Amino acid sequence: MTIGIERLLAHMAWANQATLEYLGGLPDEALRAFAVNEKWHVGEIANHIVEAADFYFYRITNKHCEIPGEKIQEPKVKGDLELLKRQAAAIDNALASCCKLEDTKVDFVNSKGEKVSRWLSTILSQAVHHATEHRAQIASALEVKGFQPVDLDELDLWAFEIEKG
Repeated sequence: MTIGIERLLAHMAWANQATLEYLGGLPDEALRAFAVNEKWHVGEIANHIVEAADFYFYRITNKHCEIPGEKIQEPKVKGDLELLKRQAAAIDNALASCCKLEDTKVDFVNSKGEKVSRWLSTILSQAVHHATEHRAQIASALEVKGFQPVDLDELDLWAFEIEKG
């Protein structure tokens, strides 16, 4: 077996689902919790994880992922998380399918207006790191505002391996 990024993408999808599921068990006010910047609250961060994953897919394929619902939207109440979970699952699955592609470079203009060239494996790796970083921000925002944070140790790769093999 060749070592690849498939396992990391599977972990990311699993951890994203677990995080969104956890948030669904908290009061609606938890979605408005923030650590430092009130505009960067839990609901916005959760939304950002999913939107960014779709953007990484777009960078690789030049098309957005087909998702349930009309568009990815910030969850305002915990009931909104069900749609976001389904959208995240579709996008995370689409990203995983990109592992079958040849690792080539793609050219695009970044957010600073600069033309850049990136390996597909770099974009997929960034998707994994990006989601991990923002799950940690969610945990911090919840804790700062007095909510029981998602336990990141229960979402690490060791926990994934124990549960999924």
